[in-house]
Amino acid sequence: MQSTYKKSSLSLFLLGLTMLLLAACGNNTEENTETEGTTGSNDAPAEETYTIEHAMGNTEITGTPQKVVILTNEGTEALLSMGVTPVGAVQSWLGEPWYDHISSDMKDVEVVGTESEVNIEAIAALKPDLIIGNKMRQEKIYDKLSAIAPTVFSETLRGDWQENFKLYAKALNHEEEGQKVIDDFEARITELKETAGDKLNQEVSVVRFMAGLTRVYYTDTFSGVIFDKLGLKHSSSVQELFADNPDDLFVREVGKEVIPQMDADILFYFTYAPPGDTEATKTEEEWTNDPLWKNLDVVKAEKAYKVDDAIWNTAGGVIAANKLLDDLEKIITE
Repeated sequence: MQSTYKKSSLSLFLLGLTMLLLAACGNNTEENTETEGTTGSNDAPAEETYTIEHAMGNTEITGTPQKVVILTNEGTEALLSMGVTPVGAVQSWLGEPWYDHISSDMKDVEVVGTESEVNIEAIAALKPDLIIGNKMRQEKIYDKLSAIAPTVFSETLRGDWQENFKLYAKALNHEEEGQKVIDDFEARITELKETAGDKLNQEVSVVRFMAGLTRVYYTDTFSGVIFDKLGLKHSSSVQELFADNPDDLFVREVGKEVIPQMDADILFYFTYAPPGDTEATKTEEEWTNDPLWKNLDVVKAEKAYKVDDAIWNTAGGVIAANKLLDDLEKIITE
């Protein structure tokens, strides 16, 4: 009997020991599983760092920027076209504070001054991870901006917005989206050339009225670059205005004695009149009521068209470029 009791006790002891060992193994497995899960979540791939060469040198950017401040009007349109809403932007030259054609997309964007007078404190308060500006406008404050966040500058602000656009797309790590925007625009150019056909074989003239002065615009301008893509030529009389300095094909300030040289098959004019500015409108009225203006063949043929300054010149970006094509399509093909 005693032997049987001892065997039973030994069996119970071994069974209990086995259960303890199994429980311990189970706990170790759970701990290992939890440890592996935690380690996995902390070992996410490091964000890519890339270098952007720009007008002020080279800038390293890590990851795709999420909080971007843009310091040019054309740059604002570039960002919006690629699906990026900036956290801060300089105020539009026209509008309060944004151009009508982008205002609905800019409702939650902070104003950080103007292109010519940037508010550095407002930019710093936004804690951006990328600032995009322009050497021609903001070269003197580049170092201050760079101390806030990685900063990339385009070189200039003339007619060819596409060069700046490509730089912005690289800085944003949105090259694929950016290329699609440009491809779509170029497709529109091709389509309009096919639709308009021989109607593009016309000479054009472009005039801008401002407070107390008038300008004739030429090839190195926002509209001029688009005209060149379409094959539209400036009139021979306008070409003569720029013959004195072929290295400067931007604009010429003119007096009324030049009105006869503004003649063309089609004349486009626009007026830069910021809120509260009545002088520019007076300039327009004074010139367009002048006998020399009324005597232009293009005016008598009712081919002088008033167009929007923001779209045709001031905004300078891809959204405005597409809207300019809308205007041209209506005017050229009517």
